[in-house]
Amino acid sequence: MANISILSLSLSFLLVFHGCLALRPFQQQQQQNQCQIQRINALQPNERVQAEAGWTDFFDSSNQQFLCAGVEVIRHHIQPQGLLLPSYVNTPLMVYILQGRGYQGTMLPGCPETFQSSQQLQEGSGSFQDRHQKIRHFQQGDVVVFPAGAAHWMYNDGQEEVIAVALLDSTNSANQLDQFHRRFFLAGNPQQGGQQQQQQQKKGGKSWGRSQKGQSQEEGSGNIFRGFDLEMLAEVFNVEQETAEKLQSKDDTRGHIVKVERGLQVIRPPMKSEQQEERGRGGAANGFEETICSAKMTHNIDDPSRADFYNPQAGWCNNLNSFKLPILQMLQLSAERGVLRRNAIVSPHWLMNAHSIIYVTKGDMGMQIVNHEGQTVFDDQIQEGQLVVVPQNFAVVQKAGEQGCQWIAFRTNDNAMINTLAGHTSALRAMPVNVIANAYQMTAEQAWSLKFNRKETVMFSPRSRSSGRSIAA
Repeated sequence: MANISILSLSLSFLLVFHGCLALRPFQQQQQQNQCQIQRINALQPNERVQAEAGWTDFFDSSNQQFLCAGVEVIRHHIQPQGLLLPSYVNTPLMVYILQGRGYQGTMLPGCPETFQSSQQLQEGSGSFQDRHQKIRHFQQGDVVVFPAGAAHWMYNDGQEEVIAVALLDSTNSANQLDQFHRRFFLAGNPQQGGQQQQQQQKKGGKSWGRSQKGQSQEEGSGNIFRGFDLEMLAEVFNVEQETAEKLQSKDDTRGHIVKVERGLQVIRPPMKSEQQEERGRGGAANGFEETICSAKMTHNIDDPSRADFYNPQAGWCNNLNSFKLPILQMLQLSAERGVLRRNAIVSPHWLMNAHSIIYVTKGDMGMQIVNHEGQTVFDDQIQEGQLVVVPQNFAVVQKAGEQGCQWIAFRTNDNAMINTLAGHTSALRAMPVNVIANAYQMTAEQAWSLKFNRKETVMFSPRSRSSGRSIAA
């Protein structure tokens, strides 16, 4: 009977997400007017919320680029032995691990406690047996996803700082609150950070709740247990009031990332490479081998041997979509990891069905973005740590700088598709020569060279410096 109940809850959770997918077009209609963009700028974080064992950087969610795409971006820095406290968000999250390693837990409704110990665990002066839901490892290059409303935590068990860049899909149909994300903490006494920014904006303030003297006016915001009556908490958990009072964390000043002095003691299997995991599964997915409880939520996209596009002279690109990570179909998100060698170019292209949020992880690149009127809305360099939002259907071309460039791109569709303007699989390559000649008032010979001269597919090796002006020169 218990198993039936667990299965029922899991299926309900799954059906809620699939039922919401049909609402996404309506959500997109609500933000269409936000995409009348005349100028796009490279963005970097404009606020930081500090904690005991790290900090979180926030990009300005009121920027028109974010309002157009209906997303927000934050960046966590978690120090060794740092624990990002359990919380849940009203939007789906897609997190790219830029640096470091650790493990995380995602608490899903109705899922069994499959990790359990038959031995006594030592903690302080006492010992106990524990059991909990599945724990998943993460490492550099991983994309980790969290469904909207799913409580989760992250822990750094490595020797270097974990840097995690996170996209929050605020206009996803799973979010029915408002156009901004809200984080609900289950523990601690965190500062409001990004949420306070939104409140200030609604009141007409400049940003992030700062006074005219430059002093921060941020106040500690409690976790969700703080709003409940203490006697009620003691009753529902069947514990003493002293224990229930700990839930409210009223005197906790550590912030949202805390230091675990003796290291986190949890039940977890040894770390295993993703290749070993996939060999262990064997065979292709048939759609029935995963439930929400056992669904894979992590995928590494830093391996060039798995590249979808590869050019030894130009670079490589790896796409992550719902065919590779099925849970992305529920979240309606995907990602791209790109690496360009010195002065190499990504073919001019447009995304047919998604916005793209491009975050540079190393090096720099020149980028040009063109709107539907043929106007250049961006023509500049984008540096490491900066991001640019490329709206759906806007044409874009990218060229790496002298040191090359690496990036992660988040996309607002689980199977984002590009259409290139030049190269072997481009729109022009698909046209008859005579159509090109008449459309551009050129000779058939010129049309033929335009169509066939570039034989590469997506990533182009650089030509000589004398061949033309560089991007964002």
